[in-house]
Amino acid sequence: MIDYGKFKKALAHLEMQYHNCENPNPEWPQLIQEAVAESVIQRFETCYDTLWKVLKRHLQEDLGIPEVSNSPKPILRLAGENELFASSTEQWLTYADARIDTTHDYSGEKALEIMGDFIRDAIDLYQTMSRETWDGTLP
Repeated sequence: MIDYGKFKKALAHLEMQYHNCENPNPEWPQLIQEAVAESVIQRFETCYDTLWKVLKRHLQEDLGIPEVSNSPKPILRLAGENELFASSTEQWLTYADARIDTTHDYSGEKALEIMGDFIRDAIDLYQTMSRETWDGTLP
Protein backbone atom coordinates (compact mmCIF):
# COMPACT_ATOMS: atom_id res chain seq x y z
CA MET A 1 0.00 0.00 0.00
CA ILE A 2 1.36 3.38 -1.00
CA ASP A 3 1.46 6.12 1.61
CA TYR A 4 0.34 9.35 -0.03
CA GLY A 5 0.66 11.32 3.23
CA LYS A 6 3.93 13.10 2.40
CA PHE A 7 2.62 14.13 -1.00
CA LYS A 8 -0.66 15.34 0.50
CA LYS A 9 1.18 17.31 3.19
CA ALA A 10 3.57 18.92 0.70
CA LEU A 11 0.70 19.82 -1.61
CA ALA A 12 -1.46 21.22 1.20
CA HIS A 13 1.43 23.40 2.40
CA LEU A 14 2.07 24.63 -1.13
CA GLU A 15 -1.61 25.41 -1.66
CA MET A 16 -1.85 27.37 1.60
CA GLN A 17 1.33 29.36 1.04
CA TYR A 18 0.39 30.10 -2.59
CA HIS A 19 -2.90 31.50 -1.30
CA ASN A 20 -0.88 33.76 1.06
CA CYS A 21 1.28 34.85 -1.86
CA GLU A 22 -1.70 35.65 -4.08
CA ASN A 23 -3.63 37.37 -1.26
CA PRO A 24 -1.01 39.06 0.92
CA ASN A 25 -1.96 40.78 4.11
CA PRO A 26 -1.79 44.51 3.31
CA GLU A 27 -0.09 45.09 6.65
CA TRP A 28 2.85 42.86 5.74
CA PRO A 29 6.04 44.74 4.93
CA GLN A 30 7.64 44.11 1.52
CA LEU A 31 10.27 41.82 3.05
CA ILE A 32 7.58 39.49 4.43
CA GLN A 33 5.78 39.41 1.07
CA GLU A 34 9.05 38.46 -0.64
CA ALA A 35 9.67 35.76 1.97
CA VAL A 36 6.23 34.30 1.31
CA ALA A 37 6.93 34.19 -2.44
CA GLU A 38 10.28 32.49 -1.78
CA SER A 39 8.52 30.00 0.47
CA VAL A 40 6.11 29.15 -2.36
CA ILE A 41 9.07 28.27 -4.57
CA GLN A 42 10.61 26.06 -1.88
CA ARG A 43 7.26 24.37 -1.24
CA PHE A 44 6.86 23.82 -4.99
CA GLU A 45 10.26 22.12 -5.11
CA THR A 46 9.34 19.86 -2.20
CA CYS A 47 5.90 19.08 -3.59
CA TYR A 48 7.19 18.36 -7.10
CA ASP A 49 9.97 16.10 -5.82
CA THR A 50 7.56 14.22 -3.57
CA LEU A 51 5.01 13.96 -6.39
CA TRP A 52 7.25 12.29 -8.95
CA LYS A 53 8.61 9.82 -6.40
CA VAL A 54 5.15 8.72 -5.26
CA LEU A 55 4.05 8.65 -8.91
CA LYS A 56 6.87 6.20 -9.62
CA ARG A 57 5.63 3.92 -6.83
CA HIS A 58 2.06 4.21 -8.11
CA LEU A 59 3.15 3.17 -11.60
CA GLN A 60 5.06 0.19 -10.22
CA GLU A 61 2.80 -1.00 -7.43
CA ASP A 62 -0.72 -0.02 -8.48
CA LEU A 63 -0.36 -0.26 -12.26
CA GLY A 64 2.14 -3.14 -12.21
CA ILE A 65 4.71 -1.55 -14.51
CA PRO A 66 7.99 -3.30 -13.61
CA GLU A 67 10.54 -1.09 -15.35
CA VAL A 68 10.13 2.54 -14.34
CA SER A 69 12.90 5.09 -14.74
CA ASN A 70 14.38 6.81 -11.73
CA SER A 71 14.10 10.34 -13.11
CA PRO A 72 11.10 12.66 -13.33
CA LYS A 73 10.57 13.30 -17.05
CA PRO A 74 10.39 9.63 -18.13
CA ILE A 75 8.07 8.97 -15.19
CA LEU A 76 5.82 11.84 -16.27
CA ARG A 77 5.76 10.54 -19.85
CA LEU A 78 4.84 7.05 -18.62
CA ALA A 79 2.09 8.50 -16.41
CA GLY A 80 0.75 10.39 -19.42
CA GLU A 81 0.75 7.20 -21.50
CA ASN A 82 -1.26 5.57 -18.73
CA GLU A 83 -3.76 8.45 -18.70
CA LEU A 84 -3.13 9.55 -15.12
CA PHE A 85 -3.22 13.26 -15.97
CA ALA A 86 -6.23 15.46 -16.64
CA SER A 87 -3.94 17.92 -18.43
CA SER A 88 -1.43 17.11 -21.15
CA THR A 89 1.88 15.39 -20.65
CA GLU A 90 3.47 18.47 -22.22
CA GLN A 91 2.04 20.58 -19.39
CA TRP A 92 3.64 18.23 -16.86
CA LEU A 93 6.95 18.51 -18.68
CA THR A 94 6.58 22.29 -18.33
CA TYR A 95 6.31 21.76 -14.57
CA ALA A 96 9.45 19.61 -14.70
CA ASP A 97 11.28 22.38 -16.52
CA ALA A 98 10.05 24.92 -13.95
CA ARG A 99 11.43 22.71 -11.19
CA ILE A 100 14.80 22.54 -12.94
CA ASP A 101 14.75 26.32 -13.44
CA THR A 102 14.25 26.94 -9.71
CA THR A 103 17.74 25.59 -9.07
CA HIS A 104 19.19 28.22 -11.44
CA ASP A 105 16.73 31.11 -11.15
CA TYR A 106 16.41 32.04 -7.52
CA SER A 107 13.68 34.58 -8.20
CA GLY A 108 11.38 31.73 -9.18
CA GLU A 109 9.37 34.01 -11.46
CA LYS A 110 8.77 31.29 -14.06
CA ALA A 111 7.63 28.82 -11.42
CA LEU A 112 5.27 31.35 -9.85
CA GLU A 113 3.64 31.92 -13.26
CA ILE A 114 2.53 28.28 -13.51
CA MET A 115 1.89 27.66 -9.81
CA GLY A 116 -1.91 27.85 -9.88
CA ASP A 117 -2.06 25.38 -12.77
CA PHE A 118 0.46 23.08 -11.08
CA ILE A 119 -1.53 23.03 -7.85
CA ARG A 120 -4.78 22.21 -9.68
CA ASP A 121 -3.11 19.46 -11.70
CA ALA A 122 -1.31 18.05 -8.66
CA ILE A 123 -4.58 17.92 -6.72
CA ASP A 124 -6.20 16.08 -9.62
CA LEU A 125 -3.29 13.61 -9.74
CA TYR A 126 -3.46 13.12 -5.97
CA GLN A 127 -7.16 12.26 -6.26
CA THR A 128 -6.50 9.90 -9.17
CA MET A 129 -3.72 8.02 -7.42
CA SER A 130 -5.08 7.94 -3.87
CA ARG A 131 -8.75 7.63 -4.86
CA GLU A 132 -9.50 10.22 -2.17
CA THR A 133 -11.28 13.52 -2.56
CA TRP A 134 -8.99 16.47 -1.94
CA ASP A 135 -9.91 18.35 1.20
CA GLY A 136 -6.66 20.26 1.64
CA THR A 137 -6.30 19.28 5.28
CA LEU A 138 -2.96 18.12 6.55
CA PRO A 139 -2.61 14.39 7.22
